[in-house]
Amino acid sequence: MANRQQQSSPSGGGGYSTSVSPSNLGISKSGGGFGGPPPPPLIQPNQIPPPSIKTPNLPSPANGIPLPHLSTPPGPPVFSSPLQPAAVPFRTSPATPQPIASYSSNSSLPTSSPPPRNFSNGLQHQTSDRTEELAFAPHADSPNLLFSAHKVLKQMKLANVPSFGFGAIVSPGREVSPRPQIIQRDPHRCQNCGAYANLYCNILLGSGQWQCVICRNLNGSEGEYIAPSKEEVRYLPELSSPLVDYIQTPTRKPGYVPVSESRISAPIVLVIDECLDEQHVQHLQSSLLAFLDSLPPTTKLGIMLYGRMVSVYDFSEESVASADIVPGDKSPSEDALRALIYGTGIYLSTIHASLSVAHAILSSLTPYKLNLPEVQRDRCLGAAVEVALAIIQGPSAEMSRGVVKRPGGNGRIIVCAGGPCTYGPGSIPHSLNHPNYLHLQKSALKWMDNLGCEAHRHNTVVDILCAGTCPVRIPLLQPLTKSSGGVLILHDDFGEAFGVNLQKASSRAAGSHGLLEIRCCDSIFVSQVVGPGEEAHVDSHESFKNDTAVTIQMLSVEETQSFAVSMENRADIKSNFVHFQFAIRYSTIYQADISRVITVRLPTVDSVSAYLESVQDEVAAVLIGKRTLLRAKSFNDALDMRLTLDDRIQDVAIKFGSQVPKSKLYRYPKELSRLPEILFHLRRGPLLGSILGHEDERSVLRSLFLNASFDLSLRMLVPRCLMHREGGTFEELPAYDLAMQSDAAVVLDHGTDVFIWLGAELAAQEGKSAAALAACRTLAEELTELRFPAPRILAFKEGSSQARYFVSRLIPAHKDPPYEQEARFPQFRTLSADERTKLKSSFVHFDDPSFCEWMRSLKVLAPESS
Repeated sequence: MANRQQQSSPSGGGGYSTSVSPSNLGISKSGGGFGGPPPPPLIQPNQIPPPSIKTPNLPSPANGIPLPHLSTPPGPPVFSSPLQPAAVPFRTSPATPQPIASYSSNSSLPTSSPPPRNFSNGLQHQTSDRTEELAFAPHADSPNLLFSAHKVLKQMKLANVPSFGFGAIVSPGREVSPRPQIIQRDPHRCQNCGAYANLYCNILLGSGQWQCVICRNLNGSEGEYIAPSKEEVRYLPELSSPLVDYIQTPTRKPGYVPVSESRISAPIVLVIDECLDEQHVQHLQSSLLAFLDSLPPTTKLGIMLYGRMVSVYDFSEESVASADIVPGDKSPSEDALRALIYGTGIYLSTIHASLSVAHAILSSLTPYKLNLPEVQRDRCLGAAVEVALAIIQGPSAEMSRGVVKRPGGNGRIIVCAGGPCTYGPGSIPHSLNHPNYLHLQKSALKWMDNLGCEAHRHNTVVDILCAGTCPVRIPLLQPLTKSSGGVLILHDDFGEAFGVNLQKASSRAAGSHGLLEIRCCDSIFVSQVVGPGEEAHVDSHESFKNDTAVTIQMLSVEETQSFAVSMENRADIKSNFVHFQFAIRYSTIYQADISRVITVRLPTVDSVSAYLESVQDEVAAVLIGKRTLLRAKSFNDALDMRLTLDDRIQDVAIKFGSQVPKSKLYRYPKELSRLPEILFHLRRGPLLGSILGHEDERSVLRSLFLNASFDLSLRMLVPRCLMHREGGTFEELPAYDLAMQSDAAVVLDHGTDVFIWLGAELAAQEGKSAAALAACRTLAEELTELRFPAPRILAFKEGSSQARYFVSRLIPAHKDPPYEQEARFPQFRTLSADERTKLKSSFVHFDDPSFCEWMRSLKVLAPESS
């Protein structure tokens, strides 16, 4: 700590662009090509080999914490018309998958099962019709776990077709409603493989022994499962429900010292870029002040600025904004940090005690004064995060008074950045033409990754919210957020969307010490995992004698994340069922340790048609999308992955479809009618296409997609198109450009962006257009109410320059013959020749093929049901 700086309190503002980048991991045993047996495990960047004999006991995220009301900062409206309530026929929650009505696939599954069997060794099979129904329920009833199919093919050759594949989407931190049954005791686990007792176990009623469904080992239950009949045993939660939570509360832990909720609440440190121009400062100030007003009174907050130096604001000074200064040219020394932490200043204070001081500090923000381009301004972001991490670690006021405090929940550092890190540790040169740029960038990447790992070791998450027009050099910042379990989000400015994401980033519940265990019966193995985690270390979880579980250390446990798990057959399956068990273990911010155990039994089939009928098109598409995007690390990679998608379509048609008589064409299987269209959206959309102009934007979007929940991932793959009708209702339509009808208003939800398009005829009618716009904005807000990151919502009129954002995300069906348009889309009004000409002239990528043209170029015909 060097000097103390004092400022008066003028008003200011701010703005930022941020990119979301959670960590991406792939556990891969199989190569990327088509065909052939899986090669031996191979460690590659962003991929983790599944451990062969290991098992964990997980901690978990904070459950049941409601999202606080978001105080949205003011932003310039796109239209000046008043917002009016709309009669919306449905209220969509991001917590529930929303299949498109006209395309929803048949997800019904048989729920009957053979009657309980009496085994010669006295074992009783503990299942019932009710538990069978729970196990095979459609994916909407199992939000934590979505399988790509509800049946498994017995034949290994067909089951392991790499162009299609089998797997599941696991959402460890997702809330379940109704809440699962809670068990406040240690679980019964197989002493051989580590699996948990479950409703499919065979029970020896006389001795209470149970047989593991994974390895068939016989285990004791300490007499707990002894019962005169199987009906009485079924009252135990783990033997009656496929999903249970084992919870160990703090009071049951040895050495527990009670602490108040205010002490447990995770501290938040704002790290703010002070090298912003006046307009950005004004917007940022509005967002930050609204953020302060949204925080709970017990939240501990710290505020820091960074430029060439790090300013750590002192909440003990009430009359002026006062800060202690730390040099930013190098990492702060231990002496400097000790002088800061053990000094007289208060750098973390609760909102209820220091709200007025925090307002004064943020009101004192001033624009950058030197006449330098944004990219050339010195920003010591790395040193600022180091200081923030030290402030969070303490010592806290409670410790200084001699009270021993157990570590509580995660701390959170939120960086508001308007430009790249160009000064001090972890920095890169201002210019890309620097002769030593590549070497310095490599060193900076390693330094940022180490800093992120250090933050993760101290249960602190680093989120970076960027905004503005200055390039922030995304590749340099991604390792910091990825390794700490945080997010990197890119915004156009520091206005409304930035302010909402700032509030959501601070309030989202995050668990720590998370572990995900995946166990399959011996006929199935996990070939790849994609998601926000890394391979679990040997000392981070328990070991059992013959545990073949794939164990992932989750960098954080949040509702907005998921893991894509790909699985393959080891050989042809002989049994009529296969079992899967997923154990999610983590610690909440309230110090409770949770082990959520999900056990699933799926039937096996010989019939390819029966298997395809059980396929969940949307889940399968998300799995394929994540496997594809994992390999798209650059724009050139993305072009290669587009060709890979073409190969997938062809291969699935050949393997599972039918050949057209007297032709070389293949017809796509009718059971998978939705899948090709979703993959066509992926191929030409922002994830793999050329809609986004800068590689930084594409990189951020791909990183977000690889870690996103199922709901957000699906919306990022294929947009949802809703047309406004009379009376404020909405009709869901396919996302084709035929929806652009001049007398209508359309909402297009594409995950990270929501567009509202007003046709020219409607826009000319002031009263009707105002009511339609209000209804569309209300719907857009409902669709994205709980989504993180919050999307930008743009509204524009037909023919405007911004309309290209909307048009480019729709499939161009206007190029198809009129008779084909009428046959495939009866819900659209047939366009006149003049309207078709006008539509062609407004289309951004005029040479883009239509969906039918693309399929024909692959020598594949669309399914008959289409």
